[in-house]
Amino acid sequence: MSDPLLEVKDIEAGYGGLTILHGLDINVGPGERVLIFGPNGSGKSTLLKAISGLVRPTSGSVQLKGAELAGQQAHRIVQAGLSYVPQSENVFPDLTVQENLDVGGAIARKDSKRRQAEVYDLFPRLAERRKQQAGNLSGGERQLVAMGRALMLDPAVLLLDEPSAGLSPAMVDQTFDHVRVINEERGVAILLVEQNVIKGMELAHRGYLLEAGRVKHSATAAELSNSDVVRTAYLGGIPASDIPKGP
Repeated sequence: MSDPLLEVKDIEAGYGGLTILHGLDINVGPGERVLIFGPNGSGKSTLLKAISGLVRPTSGSVQLKGAELAGQQAHRIVQAGLSYVPQSENVFPDLTVQENLDVGGAIARKDSKRRQAEVYDLFPRLAERRKQQAGNLSGGERQLVAMGRALMLDPAVLLLDEPSAGLSPAMVDQTFDHVRVINEERGVAILLVEQNVIKGMELAHRGYLLEAGRVKHSATAAELSNSDVVRTAYLGGIPASDIPKGP
């Protein structure tokens, strides 16, 4: 792999006096789609929050394009080129689609209209719904609004926390298709936390298995799909031949 775009080294973070992440290392290369998975409480969401500045690491390094981000305020991290889409409460429900994108583009200022046009070109469904309140949209459409707003900041890396949560199977497929389009057409690297491991494996180039705030295993999607540990614990014992192997 080329030099990492996003590199997290020996990160420790938690809440109050409780440490959740214990010396964790991950990286994301240019153009990559990387999956983070593991049991509940393993630190997946805490990792994304620590990277994005919503949780302050107690030690370790978070570098984007070689620049140190650990300890910086969240809005500075956004300006550096990293956008985060949380699992829930990721849109302003009383605002229209257009207004949600305007909020996302507030930092961009003079480039806001151009980026908004790019989002509508990428997601024509949002252009159709631009005057509707986000709270009246379907779950999949709200997820599109959240991703579109994140793209207004022209990120180098997009962090997605459980984008399939609460969606119907058909909407899950569409959402993952949209993530692939963001990556392949916009060149945005993706760091994805996902409980639907089978769908995550299908999308990702590589993955990290987290357990108790540490990296238990890391490999390509194909290698993880063939791992007895992963198949038994996270893929329901499905035969390796029936599991997606990644791109």
